[in-house]
Amino acid sequence: MNFLAAAGARRLCAMRAVFPYLWRGKYFSSGNEPAENNSVTPMLRHLIYKIKSTGPITVAEYMKEVLTNPAKGYYMNRDMLGEEGDFITSPEISQMFGELLGIWFISEWIAAGKNAAFQLVELGPGKGTLLGDILRVFSQLGSLLKNCDISLHLVEVSQKLSEIQALTLTEEKVPLERNAESPVYMKGVTKSGIPVSWYRDLQDVPKEYSFYLAHEFFDVLPVHKFQNDETRDHVEVCPEAGVVIQELSERISLTGGAALIADYGHDGTKTDTFRGFCGHRLHDVLTAPGTADLTADVDFSYLRRMSQGKVASLGPIEQQTFLRNMGIDVRLKILLDKTEEPSLRQQLLQGYNMLMNPMKMGERFNFLALVPHQRLHGRNHQTNARQSKPCPSPVAGFGELAWR
Repeated sequence: MNFLAAAGARRLCAMRAVFPYLWRGKYFSSGNEPAENNSVTPMLRHLIYKIKSTGPITVAEYMKEVLTNPAKGYYMNRDMLGEEGDFITSPEISQMFGELLGIWFISEWIAAGKNAAFQLVELGPGKGTLLGDILRVFSQLGSLLKNCDISLHLVEVSQKLSEIQALTLTEEKVPLERNAESPVYMKGVTKSGIPVSWYRDLQDVPKEYSFYLAHEFFDVLPVHKFQNDETRDHVEVCPEAGVVIQELSERISLTGGAALIADYGHDGTKTDTFRGFCGHRLHDVLTAPGTADLTADVDFSYLRRMSQGKVASLGPIEQQTFLRNMGIDVRLKILLDKTEEPSLRQQLLQGYNMLMNPMKMGERFNFLALVPHQRLHGRNHQTNARQSKPCPSPVAGFGELAWR
């Protein structure tokens, strides 16, 4: 745990407000809540024209059009995160979340043999807040990473969000390179000198040794909904999630690395979770399309199946367990010891409570890791002097963190 102390000994990051609003995982809804906004939106006009022209569309088609239509999609031209947006995520609640994820990646890099270079790839990076917290840990533990060539690769379809990410990560101290026609549509350098590139598709990211991060990414991928005519029971399936998991599994099995997935969801136990959020309130999914976020809980059992045995999977485990195993209690104490300002201390405690409380995010969010099979079987590790076989270190977060 002295590793955590080293990460926290430098400075206290500016505190984040803990907004008294909903996050997307708080409630289940089938979209039956009363609607407050019945306006005819540009997206609604587009959908009416589309259906009149080509016929009925599936729920998955509806969700994809509403969220990512290049001209009118909800994610494409707006900032929907934070107090002024429609929902909040863990990085906006507390710096501790991203810091502990940064430690996770370093832990896995060490356990796998300290490769000379790695790519850090994030799917759907939001405002870049999470990556910013991770990079701060990388900088604070620079002595460990000084001989490692690190690059960032962000998969983002929203031009608006990519501009916000660039401002967060680079402060544009070095002018960005832009090429809308290229698979790498934007390039820059972070404040700490790490090259960063933006892509619209995971397929375009170089297939090299990488660590992948997907935080609240899978919950917005389009879901198909089916209903049993006799029992009226619902089933939700997300084929795009399966495609992404297959791609990640293939990459990790061939080049090494690992993937960490954090989202709200279930292990195959829920069937009707499609819902909308607007202004931190539940929103009818069919009302004023294009003005609200649409989401569905992630089926982690499906993600595991879609890895098809190419990699080993760990989890899902609840967020409170993962963060406690990563040392969030130690990190909180370090931060509290470094500030005497009552308001900052209160924000730290409120953020901790939001992340860890079982009635809030503690049990609603889950973590799943994908690692190469050899990571668990001891290859690429030093042999214990008393044993003839390699002794692999446990995967951080999925057991108590220990440093050798």
